[in-house]
Amino acid sequence: MTDAINKCSANETAACCCVDVGTIMDNTDCTASYSQLFDDRAAAEAMLTSLSDKARAVESEPCEINARFNEERDGVRLDVDFIFACQAETLIFQLGLR
Repeated sequence: MTDAINKCSANETAACCCVDVGTIMDNTDCTASYSQLFDDRAAAEAMLTSLSDKARAVESEPCEINARFNEERDGVRLDVDFIFACQAETLIFQLGLR
């Protein structure tokens, strides 16, 4: 039992090695980024609309959405950054995309 206690970090409870949520989510990473190549701009815009709807569904305050469309040889690349008010929303959004 002593070895298990010694392996716990400073932010863990020695009795069960449970991690404090603040250790994992400290609100320093509130941005979710997405990048994908599409055949055409219409497909890229449709995906942006879908992703934006999902972001709006989890936001507590307005999510800042920064989208960029870049013409490439094989199609149109959509790069988007979703900046949420807190890291929990970012995580919920990312999990919803799986």
